[in-house]
Amino acid sequence: MSKNYYSEINLHIVWHTKNSSPLLTPTVEPVNHRLLKKRIIDTPEVFVHEIGGTETHVHLAVTMPPTLTISEWIGRLKGGTSHDVNQQVGKRQKVLQWQVGYGVVSFGTGDLEWVKAYIRNQRDHHARGAVHERLERITQFDDDG
Repeated sequence: MSKNYYSEINLHIVWHTKNSSPLLTPTVEPVNHRLLKKRIIDTPEVFVHEIGGTETHVHLAVTMPPTLTISEWIGRLKGGTSHDVNQQVGKRQKVLQWQVGYGVVSFGTGDLEWVKAYIRNQRDHHARGAVHERLERITQFDDDG
């Protein structure tokens, strides 16, 4: 079947572990990233550019088709990966849970290399306090009010 559209929909996506707890341990994180990558690759017409994060959150850079509903797809990624990680690493115990919500920001193809580098160097950005707030937000307003 041929596509009847042209699109360049590049998205930066971020979400946190439950209560922003450091659940993405050195044991859990590589398994989670591998499973995330597989789920993304298995989604037709979605391309993963980068996966990264810290102990408390995940960042993704993807290109996706206009036929995919972002919120439903992210929900499937979050639910599926936490389930798979808990099965594989936790032996059915909950070693990984996600917080409700996510952040998604679109960006132009010209910014792809910058976004990929930002995701790749998450630990360094957080250690230096040099984060880009726009790419770290998961809610419209602070939880305080």
